[in-house]
Amino acid sequence: MTFAQILAPDFDLEKTLDSGQVFHWQKIGKAFWGTIGQLPLSVEQQANALKIHSAAMELDRLKRSSSEGARNVKARRELEEVVAHYFSLDHPLAEICAAFPRDPAMTGARNFCRGLRIIRQPHWECLATFITSSMKQVAHIRHISLTLRKRYGESKQTLGHQVFTFPSAERIAELTEQDLRACALGYRAKNLRATARLVAGGEANLEAWSTLPNDALRSQLCDLPGVGPKVANCVMLFAYERLRAFPIDVWIERVLRQQYFPRKRKVTAQQLRDFCDRYFGDHGGYAQQYLFHHARKGARQKARKPGQVVSPGDLRYDSPVKRSTPLPRNERRKETKP
Repeated sequence: MTFAQILAPDFDLEKTLDSGQVFHWQKIGKAFWGTIGQLPLSVEQQANALKIHSAAMELDRLKRSSSEGARNVKARRELEEVVAHYFSLDHPLAEICAAFPRDPAMTGARNFCRGLRIIRQPHWECLATFITSSMKQVAHIRHISLTLRKRYGESKQTLGHQVFTFPSAERIAELTEQDLRACALGYRAKNLRATARLVAGGEANLEAWSTLPNDALRSQLCDLPGVGPKVANCVMLFAYERLRAFPIDVWIERVLRQQYFPRKRKVTAQQLRDFCDRYFGDHGGYAQQYLFHHARKGARQKARKPGQVVSPGDLRYDSPVKRSTPLPRNERRKETKP
């Protein structure tokens, strides 16, 4: 067992893990239990620090250490590095948030989401998870992720708790479509299996794609079964750390239309994508995640029965956005057209 504690200023663990970018972490008591790749661990936040417990790191270079003390020191440092990297504790969050557009929607989201960071996820795990996310709510995606892990991942133990790794592309490729449908994937099963076969066979080299420019990376991802612009942008943001990527799902589309295009009846998907890239800029991915989490968790909502699932149409906002950064003249004319 390895224990570590790292400083994590300007970080909110619960908001980050509950923001719809990763789906398998489970809260037990004050700690969250899950995996980073093949590593099982628990993470607990105490003020500006993270307490981390994990099973042995199982790294060859640690086993070659000459003494138990040296192994423990190396394991602890390795654990600290893995966790800090995963939670992007090196991102200059204050600078990123200061660069957000100064409009009411973005300001409200920024204030509500203080400490939320973009996670650096393993490529295959992130891609596979978001292929299963099509037309699904967060709770459903979480159920699918946990089911795939329990049935086809590896069981790991830490501090007496059992967690499961995400199944590899090779493991998914071996399954039948019916196997995957039994995990509540529906029509997504065919796409996940087909993409797993491409990854397992080396035709889709996810690691090598890390060096591609944004447009080329997006194009490669969109060529995979089950991947469209929204899923591609999610994978670019959460797995490849392309912080300009701006995924647009039904929640974000609702926010954009209500807050940034309140008087325009028809806005195409391409117009929304172009606007987001231009308006939110280099850290659009962070802006999107803050708007998304605020819409799901923090915006005023219509009265509803206990247990009723909230949909994007249930959201209400105070006022349309007054932009500090105006749109180009031709875009303003389009927007104000009755």
